Amino acid sequence: MSLYKRGKIWWVKFTAPNGQFVRRSAKTTDRRLAQEFHDRLRSESWRVVQLGAKPRVTWQEAVLRWMSEKQGCKRSLDKDVLLFRWLHTYLGDSYLDEINRECIAAITQRKLAEGVKPGTVNRHLALVRAVLRCAEREWDWLEKAPYIRFLPEPKRRVRWLNREEAEKVLAELPEHLAEMMRFTLATGLREKNVTQLKWSQVDSIRRCAWIHADEAKGKKAIAVPLNQDALTVLSRQEGSCPTYVFTYKGMPVGRANNHAWRKALKRAGISDFRWHDLRHTWASWHIQQGTPLHVLQELGGWSDASMVRKYAHLSANHLMEYADQLPGVSQGTILGTNEKGLAGINRLTL
Repeated sequence: MSLYKRGKIWWVKFTAPNGQFVRRSAKTTDRRLAQEFHDRLRSESWRVVQLGAKPRVTWQEAVLRWMSEKQGCKRSLDKDVLLFRWLHTYLGDSYLDEINRECIAAITQRKLAEGVKPGTVNRHLALVRAVLRCAEREWDWLEKAPYIRFLPEPKRRVRWLNREEAEKVLAELPEHLAEMMRFTLATGLREKNVTQLKWSQVDSIRRCAWIHADEAKGKKAIAVPLNQDALTVLSRQEGSCPTYVFTYKGMPVGRANNHAWRKALKRAGISDFRWHDLRHTWASWHIQQGTPLHVLQELGGWSDASMVRKYAHLSANHLMEYADQLPGVSQGTILGTNEKGLAGINRLTL
């Protein structure tokens, strides 16, 4: 039989023209609606096989394939799951070819109605775009993915600490977090690369450490030169744990940007500052000390040069030699030019 029940829900099954066996839930207790669903599926499968039409796939089917393919190669997959859950309310049973600009605009307005910032909306839209582009360019499920316009976001200024402010924060932190902060300010490493750093990644004799490609945000291994400040921190951590460099009560630290960190910031009188801003602080100090942008890019493991240009305004030393090349103009020459210009104007007037 093409229709059968599982509990109270009707299911359909049939063999497509290409020999593929199809079994799907009609998601209804109404036999008439289930029959319509069955007939539509058979018609679509015939069009796909005989006429070469694109298969009609639902958003949920596309999400499942996208998640399966990204498993193990996308670090933010856990966060994507939360975004997909919200999107499922509006797109779950929709076919991909039904997701058009009007549908995207409606999702944008619904998310904005929750009072979130444009950046949050854009993260949802970016995920929708990623799935639809895969459906078009890789899976051949769509003729053309709709254009998705992102909301404008205000550019966030680079937040960093001066050395006096950094000392205030260090004085308020518990010792294990203070050591991690000192190491971050000496190396510029991201939070997870510090909390998960192992002794097997450190060579104090060669004064270097390394971040493996699967641990780096850019998926490329990073060599980390260790200055004297970093080596001093490491020397104090020796013997605390045979595996991890930084620990708390013998256990690795899950997060540095935690409640103790935020309380210390408050006591130090520092606002609008995250743990990741320590990386901005490290980069800002480098630029102010004259480190060239291309060297900073390599030190920080950035794959794109545009990521380091946001620090360029903190120092003009690399431009000074070019500024000095412009020949000066004496005050007398300026006055002489003005006098000639005025004389010419007087002659025209007469």
